[in-house]
Formats: sequence, C-alpha cells, structure tokens
Amino acid sequence: MELLQVNNNRITDSKGRPIQLRGTCIGGWMNMEDFINGYTGTEHALRHTVSEVIGKEKAEFLFDRLLHYFFGEDDIEFIKSWGATTIRIPLNYRHFEDDEAPFTYKESGFNRLDKIIDLCEKHGLYVILDLHAVQGFQNTHWHSDNDVRHSFFWHDKTYQDRFIALWEEFARRYKGRAVIAGYNVMNEPCVNTPHGDFPHTFFGNYKPDWERMNRVYRRVVEAIRNIDSDHIIFLEGDNYSKLFDGLEVPFAKNLVYSSHNYTAAGFGPGQYPGVADAKTARVESGKYWDKSVQEEVFYNHEGTKFAQKNDVPLWVGEFGSVYNGPEQEIPDRLMAMDDQISIFEEFGAHWTTWTYKDVGVMGLVTLDPKSEYMQKVSSILKMKLALNTDDWMIWLPGFKARESVEELASHLEEVVNQEMSHSFNLSSLSQAIFTIYAGALIQPEYAKIFKDLTEEEIDLIMQSFAFKNCKINEGLLNILKKHTKEKIQLGNG
Repeated sequence: MELLQVNNNRITDSKGRPIQLRGTCIGGWMNMEDFINGYTGTEHALRHTVSEVIGKEKAEFLFDRLLHYFFGEDDIEFIKSWGATTIRIPLNYRHFEDDEAPFTYKESGFNRLDKIIDLCEKHGLYVILDLHAVQGFQNTHWHSDNDVRHSFFWHDKTYQDRFIALWEEFARRYKGRAVIAGYNVMNEPCVNTPHGDFPHTFFGNYKPDWERMNRVYRRVVEAIRNIDSDHIIFLEGDNYSKLFDGLEVPFAKNLVYSSHNYTAAGFGPGQYPGVADAKTARVESGKYWDKSVQEEVFYNHEGTKFAQKNDVPLWVGEFGSVYNGPEQEIPDRLMAMDDQISIFEEFGAHWTTWTYKDVGVMGLVTLDPKSEYMQKVSSILKMKLALNTDDWMIWLPGFKARESVEELASHLEEVVNQEMSHSFNLSSLSQAIFTIYAGALIQPEYAKIFKDLTEEEIDLIMQSFAFKNCKINEGLLNILKKHTKEKIQLGNG
C-alpha cells in the first residue's frame, strides 16, 4: 500500500496518483453506541453496571467477546468486495487510557486495534483512526460516551493535555504505516456548550468559539507533526461537523477537512421525493426533499464551501439513512442515500457511510432478528422503543413517552419563548430524560440477562455479531456497488 498525501484538492498516493476514499464507519466496535449494539445509555456506564450485576471477570469476558465477533477478517473481506477503499474506525479513549491512570496507555486496546489494522493491510483497505470519544467529552451527546451532558474538554487544560498526549502515542505507533490513511483527531466537536446542550446549539442560534477551537486544532496538529510528518490529518467543523466559517485556513501540509451530512430525507418518515418529518435535532424537518434539494443543501454546507474556497479535499465522514421505520418507506430511504452519494461523487468528495453494522437500524450489515443475541435482548429493545431511548432515530407516533415529551416541549415553548426550535427542545428533552436517565434505569435489566449464564453460553450469544451470522442490507449494498463499480483501482477515483 502507498502512503497517502494531499496534493492541492486531491488525495494521492506517493507517486501522485489520485485515490478516492469510499467506505464505511465501524461504529459500535471500539466506541459502542446504544442504537448500534442494542443496549441503553453510554458505554462506560453500561460496563460499570454489568460489572456490578454479573461480576467484573464475567463482564470483561462479555464485552471482549462482543468486540471480538463484531468486527473481523470476514467483515474486512466483505467491505473490500464491494469496492470500498477505506474504513473509518471510531475509537473511545477509554480503550487506551484510564481516567485514574492518565498518560499511561493500555496495551490491550492497542493490541485489539493493531490486529484489525494488520488485517486491513493484508486486504488493501485503508484505515482512518477517529477519536470519537475524547477525555472530558468534546460534545454533550451519548456518542462521545457522555452521560452528564456537559462538555468539559474545551475549558480544561488537563483534558486537553491528555488528548494531545494520546495522539502523540498514536503517531509514535503508526508513523510510516501506509495502511493508515490518516488521523481524524476529533469526532463532532461542539466547542461552546460548557454548561450543557441548551437550545442555542442548533438551527442558527449556536455561537462558535473559534479562537478556542483553532488553538486546540493547531496544538494537536503540531504535536502529531513533531512525531509523524507524513500522515494526513482530518479536521472536522464545529457544532457536530456542520460549521466551518471560522476555522483557520489550512496551516499545515496534508490536511483534509471533514463534514457530516445527515438530512431528513434519509430519516423520514415520509416519501422521497417528498416531505420528510424527522423529529430529531440533527436534521431539518418538515420540508420537501428531492435530489435537487439535497444538492442545494450539500453545496450550501459550510464544509463544502470551506473546501472549495481553500482548495482542499473534502471528506464526508458521516451520512446515512435509517431503515427501521415503516417498511413501505425503506425504498424512499435508499433512494435518498443513492442521490446523496451521487452528489458526493459529482463533487469529488470522499465519503464513509454511517454505519457498517448494527442491530437493525441503519447498518449495511445487521444482526439476524432470530439470532441468540436479538432474542435475549428483545425485552430491552421493546423498552428502548417504548421510551425512545435512542433519540438519534426516527420518531413514530402512538407511544406514550414520546407524546409526553412532545407535550412538555410545547409547554416550555408556550411559557418561555414560542420562537424556540420545537424539534430541538423535543430532542434535548428526550435525550436528557430517556437516553440518559431512563437508559441508566434499563442498564441493570440488560445486565441481568447474562447473570446466570456461563462463559460458554455468553460466547455463543455474542457470535450473533459475527459476519457469517448476520444479514446484509441488499438494497444498500447495491447502491454502494453502483458507486464504486470500476472505481476500485488507483487512478480511477
């Protein structure tokens, strides 16, 4: 494999031949998430709860087996088979460093990661390392393994020092490894929420703190460059990779900028083309969507404009559709996905879908509903649905908890300010009440499922995550093949 470089607005190999990064994100592996892995709450809280209920040794075995089967060589071979050139691996700092032992690194985490990197190298698949959950939380949401909904990182030098030092450790270990496409130093930063995710975060009211963000970015880039002068460094925009206007212009070699481009067209419910009514703060709801609208939204995205203005490559690090809504609307979600990738390809953007594997929400590969794991956690999945603990997903009508939080959101707006964003209030309340609080209440119930099982029985259950036992989303696979066909070889990107 060739070490990748940036030449103007293109990513090339060491001989100057262009390569297009197309692939998927391995969410739920070394950074577990509720909707991906089929539990509630945050990863570190779940691990603590399971350890308390079934014992530390058995809990460690359970999570080890889950991660072992979740992603392996069969998965890598499959991803490579449809024409992908890269995978993005989200990482939780807790796999590499303990809060009670800062600056001391855990070989167990690096050993697990190294095995996959070596397999990717064997099969010619590039790897982007993504620090998805950083020390002190870079945003207020569950996907940074945050169960307190405050972001401490940006105002605490100790957390920042640990973040920098961990990236220096990555750089020392992977310097010169051509299989590493680059370092995605921080997933979805949201800099100016030190006191919580209040209603100013979304839809035009958020106030970035560009000086603080640029200072941290410059510091981490310089720290990496002092050790590793060659690898690409990927930088994301503020407010969950949506805002770029105040980012410092490219200040070092081999920088690529990454936007995240979720749209209501991919979430629904509603036909596509048509009006999508996604009740989540991540996407704009209640408007008509078709390919021309998606194209307009993409070209108006600050990430797209930043890349054009500064003549640098753009990588859409995350985007995707959900397939757990009304069955008759799955073709609509797939069509929206197809149109999005077409637009990225026309622009020349690099892209990785979110996400590769999950329990049946938005994955390319999903667990078999009849599998041992899905049968065991069926009661948990019913609780999750009834209480909307996975607020990232679409809202369906008819559930008491969701109607209650909708009523509360409307009441807050009526009493405080009718101009508040209803969808944001709805999402924020749901995440605080259900994703975090109710999620924590459900975690002991999840743990009890495994309490009286032997290690052999737990191992058998976790085999449900193995590729050979999973189902493939054929509709999504066909779309990915369509956009990677005859583009696999270097120089054809």
